[in-house]
Amino acid sequence: MTTTKGEISKFIEKYYLHFNAAALVDAAKGYEEQLNSGAKMLVSLAGAMSTAELGKIFAEMIRQDKVQIVSCTGANLEEDIMNLVAHSHYKRVPNYRDLTPQDEWNLLEKGLNRVTDTCIPEEEAFRQIQEHIVKIWKDAEAKGERYLPHEYMYKLLLSGVLEEYYEIDIKDSWMYAAAEKNLPIVCPGWEDSTMGNIFASYVLKGELKASTMKSGIEYMTFLADWYTDHSENGIGFFQIGGGIAGDFPICVVPMLYQDMERTETPFWSYFCQISDSTTSYGSYSGAVPNEKITWGKLDINTPKFIIESDATIVAPLIFAYLLDM
Repeated sequence: MTTTKGEISKFIEKYYLHFNAAALVDAAKGYEEQLNSGAKMLVSLAGAMSTAELGKIFAEMIRQDKVQIVSCTGANLEEDIMNLVAHSHYKRVPNYRDLTPQDEWNLLEKGLNRVTDTCIPEEEAFRQIQEHIVKIWKDAEAKGERYLPHEYMYKLLLSGVLEEYYEIDIKDSWMYAAAEKNLPIVCPGWEDSTMGNIFASYVLKGELKASTMKSGIEYMTFLADWYTDHSENGIGFFQIGGGIAGDFPICVVPMLYQDMERTETPFWSYFCQISDSTTSYGSYSGAVPNEKITWGKLDINTPKFIIESDATIVAPLIFAYLLDM
């Protein structure tokens, strides 16, 4: 298939020639080769990529079928929706490095929870969603139904109850794009997110049962079935950041191969990580890709890339290349 690359793609091909810049281009081309060969791609989102508004370009990746499954933290799952309904109430703090403890306390008292240079407004973001998601949780429980965390979020978005609150163009929400496609999502450790904490509070108050929310084990078994059903032509792994969003899903391969003794299970067919974590003792985020060979996650010949840089700079450029921008 012949495609015409746009100006951004041409720029990085011309000027990104060495070191991390070259790794960026190599990784982008490797990702493209995977899709052209019929392989599927998992993208994992760690950190605060939704608050960094990655949705502006990631939503288009989803719409154009450049990603087939997502693994993300609970924060990324909810913060894209928070930005959708409360964008005008966010406060940017460009001098965040200079803040004193008193400055931070002042932000708290104003209901502003800081993520680096951006403050999420508690009342307009968290509580706005809480009112509607709690009703969806309780309705499901009343019917004896159970769902995964992202499935409740999809119900929230597709119900239309938030439409009156939209403050950005809906096309810039990656969660809405995912909901429209019913894109598979794995969200390990969801309980530590704001919505996870809120759900737990209703369990503590006796207003909801913990079993109404499907568990992390059920996410893993869901992923195992999905991987088994879709790995015929390979599945690549594109990891933004580190942590549980990456470590949880990548483990599905050794689990199937070793614990389930399904020795025909293929390794991940591509691996790329964008991270500024330095290689250190025992660090998952800082481990070089070759270490994953010893854990039965990657093959000797799996194309492997590591880009040691800021994901908020690198990921949009790679996505732009894949979108022929």
